[in-house]
Amino acid sequence: MPYNTWFYLLPFLGTSLLIYYLMPPRHRWTVLLCASILFYLIASGKLILVLAFTTLVIWGGALRIEAHRKTYLEIKDTLPKNERKEHKARMERQNGRVVFAACVIILGILFFTKYYNFVGSNLNLLMESLHIGARIPALRLVMPLGISFYTLSAVSYVTDVSRERCPAERNFFRLFLFLIFFPVITEGPISRYQQLGTELKTEHRFNYQEFCFGAQLIVWGLIQKVIFADWLNRYVREVFKYYKNYSGIIVILGMLIYTFQIYMDFDGCVNIARGSAQMFGIRLTENFRQPFFSTSAAEFWRRWHISLGAWLKDYVFYPISLSRFFQKLSKACRKHMNRYYASAVPTSAALLGVWLGNGIWHGAEWKYIFYGIYYYIILFASRMLEPVFDKICAKLKIDRKRKAWHHFQVARTFVIVNIGMLIFRAENLGAAGYMLKSMFVPWDAGEYGSLLRWSKIECNYAAAVWAGMVVAVILVFFVGLAHEKGIRIRESIAAMPVCLRWAIYMGAVLAVVIFGAYGPGFGEIDFIYAGF
Repeated sequence: MPYNTWFYLLPFLGTSLLIYYLMPPRHRWTVLLCASILFYLIASGKLILVLAFTTLVIWGGALRIEAHRKTYLEIKDTLPKNERKEHKARMERQNGRVVFAACVIILGILFFTKYYNFVGSNLNLLMESLHIGARIPALRLVMPLGISFYTLSAVSYVTDVSRERCPAERNFFRLFLFLIFFPVITEGPISRYQQLGTELKTEHRFNYQEFCFGAQLIVWGLIQKVIFADWLNRYVREVFKYYKNYSGIIVILGMLIYTFQIYMDFDGCVNIARGSAQMFGIRLTENFRQPFFSTSAAEFWRRWHISLGAWLKDYVFYPISLSRFFQKLSKACRKHMNRYYASAVPTSAALLGVWLGNGIWHGAEWKYIFYGIYYYIILFASRMLEPVFDKICAKLKIDRKRKAWHHFQVARTFVIVNIGMLIFRAENLGAAGYMLKSMFVPWDAGEYGSLLRWSKIECNYAAAVWAGMVVAVILVFFVGLAHEKGIRIRESIAAMPVCLRWAIYMGAVLAVVIFGAYGPGFGEIDFIYAGF
């Protein structure tokens, strides 16, 4: 049930809201649970059992962890001081084994459903090259909806209980709601129990302003998705599918348009999700923060898919960097390197696991793994060469505090990001390489003519679409600029006179209805990140 369908927006969401606010506040969470189960059943049917099993594993594991801790606390004061440390270490080892077992089970389900055939096919190629007759059979597997998202939330929950960041949830169905909550199950944001779990437990009462702010977010998300992203999909699909027919500016334009499309698609979905939750009085974490105003690739990833980056930092980077091996590496670096590189080298080495994880999480294809490595190389080189850049800037007397330097950094980061997006969208690594090389092939005007003729054949409003795209880019730029300067657009609209405010609301709704990518040739276009 995609968020941009009339069935989700009117019958499903509308009915859920009505029943939710008719119920006594202390029972409203059960309405969300029933609505989420219905949403998942419609989308994935019996595969809901996989999610129920995942919930059972982490529910039981977290209770076991808390039981170990309770036992230790009960006997702590009766133990001699010299034995307390030993008993605490034993308790931590027990809890570590529980966390490890729970993570192996739930990550094993993710691996089997998402990566089994990818790993099997690559092992078959390896065995074939070694003249080994054995083969791993391919299986027809169906991934449960949102498995990549709820698996990370499940791992974070059981780990956070072990780290004493949150208490174990004793009510199985409340924990099940945390994982299956319908606004976040499709594309996130990836939630932590101490934030979303608390929100779902709170007895929310109807708040007109929050309700209106949620509706505003939904409408803006629909504009991003069905007007901006979906109209562009036809052109992106043409260039990336028939990439050998185009070169030069056509490929560059296709890359730029795809970057805009995926941002509008993903951010649009998250805004619909956040708006839906806010209408129930529930606040979800922010997942984007004007990423294209970033001055470096590292900053871009602090602003893009924020919840994934934060998860990888907390549950991949820190465990790796605090491991015994990396502690020894850090110690060795401090002996043989200056202060800067003694810190940079171990940190950069630990980041390799983060970026491999980032790439693998996105999909079971080599291009996604290379996508993660691409960003790792960029960030590693940036960190290692920073002292060199400092010396060059000092020698050339470049004032790095001037606006011109800031704009240069933003433009440089934009180029880096677009190349990454091309790798991400290309059919495979070979296609990505071909497209990157074709950008430097002299532009043949005939290619532009063929694309233009194709546009006219496929869409009678090609000129209007291109004009609309320019307007969309300008609009999104100024909206992002306003947010970057701290201007709260939703609050500003809410403070306007009633007539003007409702004129904006109705105009936005009509824009979705009139200009949305519907009709012949525009089949239902899934959200891009729903495939991950």
